[in-house]
Amino acid sequence: MDALDTLAAQLGALLKARDYKLSLAESCTGGMAASAVTSVAGSSSWFDRGFVTYSNEAKMQMLEVSAETLNRFGAVSEQTALEMAQGALAHSLAHITCSITGIAGPDGGTAEKPVGTVCFAWAGTKMTPSTKTCHFNGNRQEIRIQSATMALSGLINILKSR
Repeated sequence: MDALDTLAAQLGALLKARDYKLSLAESCTGGMAASAVTSVAGSSSWFDRGFVTYSNEAKMQMLEVSAETLNRFGAVSEQTALEMAQGALAHSLAHITCSITGIAGPDGGTAEKPVGTVCFAWAGTKMTPSTKTCHFNGNRQEIRIQSATMALSGLINILKSR
């Protein structure tokens, strides 16, 4: 069992103990976090759904991210991540959500937002939303793994503090 699977199992136990459901909204990770959580036996009792919204159009259509937010701040921004998480919450049966949007590379980075820039948001029915931007190093796969790990770790930390 790798570290991501261990985190997914820990997250599942916390969600199950609270009778919470989870949804995830992913862009640069392409469903990696959802894959990790659904690898846990019994996850159907606490994982509702995942949204893989790679394009801006998908973010707008599936999660109601506004065109204004995308135009003003870009797809890789805490503002977009927050709208993704809130959209996942609104379009699911979840009590808690996390979103991930970033630049996994090897191309697509800029001086302002280099490869490895990843934005996250966590939202829930009974919580104040939070956002975070991380700058990861490594190749595309390593950045994606670090991103999924941060998303699940953030969910665990929120649930442990409740």
